[in-house]
Amino acid sequence: MITVRKAVPDDAAVIIDFQQKMAWETEKMTLAPETVTKGVNAVFRDSSRGEYYIAESHGIVVASLLITFEWSDWRNRNVWWFQSVYVIPELRRQGIFRKMYLFIKDKAEKEGVAGLRLYVETGNTRAKKTYEALGMNSEHYSFYEWMRE
Repeated sequence: MITVRKAVPDDAAVIIDFQQKMAWETEKMTLAPETVTKGVNAVFRDSSRGEYYIAESHGIVVASLLITFEWSDWRNRNVWWFQSVYVIPELRRQGIFRKMYLFIKDKAEKEGVAGLRLYVETGNTRAKKTYEALGMNSEHYSFYEWMRE
């Protein structure tokens, strides 16, 4: 039985662990523990930065994601961005992200959010198929970035 809920500060340690694992898995990047710890805790201290959500199975956290907010002046409301999505490897392809996505989508609809967005690593075809199966598309925008580090 998978349950989804908004994360609380006591969940920070597992979210930090997931972020480190995801960075290595997706980009072969080792995150500085003190930096990611400060970054995750900053979200819990200031909800304007975002909100973490987790999925649990029998009381064990098996997935997490971060929702951040983008103001759309065109729509006069927020767009929510999925970020830092991580599901433990042994439970992938079992509908956990789908359940989290539907939980967030339902909340977004109730709160009048303009839409949901996410970005995905270019070569992650499995994730792209998952997002497309949920009704998301990549028809409107391409993503560009400049990162300091």
